[in-house]
Amino acid sequence: MALHRRRVLRAAAATTLASVAGCTSAVFGDGDDESRTYGLDVERISASPVEHALYEPSDDELFGDPARTALDAVLPEGRHTTHGYRPVSADLYVEHGGTYYQTESVVTGRERMERTLVRAEPIDREAASDDAIPVDSLERPAARVVKILHSNAQTGGEGGSAELLRGDAYVLRRPAERESALAAGEFDGRVVTMKTDGPWLYRIRTTRTEIVETAYTLVAVAVADSRAAFREVVFGSRIDAELDSADLSSGVRETLETAVGRGGYEETTPLSKSYDALLDRLGLGGVDEFANGRLLWYDGELYRYALYVDDAES
Repeated sequence: MALHRRRVLRAAAATTLASVAGCTSAVFGDGDDESRTYGLDVERISASPVEHALYEPSDDELFGDPARTALDAVLPEGRHTTHGYRPVSADLYVEHGGTYYQTESVVTGRERMERTLVRAEPIDREAASDDAIPVDSLERPAARVVKILHSNAQTGGEGGSAELLRGDAYVLRRPAERESALAAGEFDGRVVTMKTDGPWLYRIRTTRTEIVETAYTLVAVAVADSRAAFREVVFGSRIDAELDSADLSSGVRETLETAVGRGGYEETTPLSKSYDALLDRLGLGGVDEFANGRLLWYDGELYRYALYVDDAES
């Protein structure tokens, strides 16, 4: 189902900000006489609720390796402290030796330490030499940093990357970053181009300085001692709606089956009674802009669903 352009923009912003439990923007009230389109997206998840809920670090050196190191240290009853970054998110579920745990990250202090700061100075192509380095030729830790600095420069510090920076500088904190060519100073003074023979060239500057870093300590709390018990934990904390076709009216059931079969369904106000009732059963009755990251258990299968509301096209 095609989404309106404004709805797509809202969806992108919502995905960035959504937690595991989902994100909702809702206004409860009446009084809007404009026609609005309510688009429900439904996607089948090919995993059980337990499998979907469990976290497993990726093989990526930038994010996966620190996460694996942290989990190895805390499971089953240890602690792991990092400075300036969290190796895993809080509230993740992991399994170890048949016991299921939830991770928890807390601030345990601050510490002054030396870090490498990376800045990117925009320059004109005329000021660049012929040996400008394409950003995509860099190893991932370095390329990611340059792209973040580029995004910050293009949005004037108002984009989503701003929270990753210290002023106009990116701080190399993760192990793969601290071991990268950027940290070694190999690109200090070099020019990186975001697109060969295109705009957006930056002269990279790296400096070493002492900064105060927040200490984050990760622990794991046991939540279940069997898969069956953990399944109940998952349904209590992750599943937003449980529906059984036998318990739905024919109209609601047909509307949901249509959404499942097509991957989505939409209506423009005034909504049909069956669609309005379905949105209520999905916990979406008061949503006025968007709600995403939701999970549905329907007739023994798991689905991800979202609702996007926009002004109807004229």
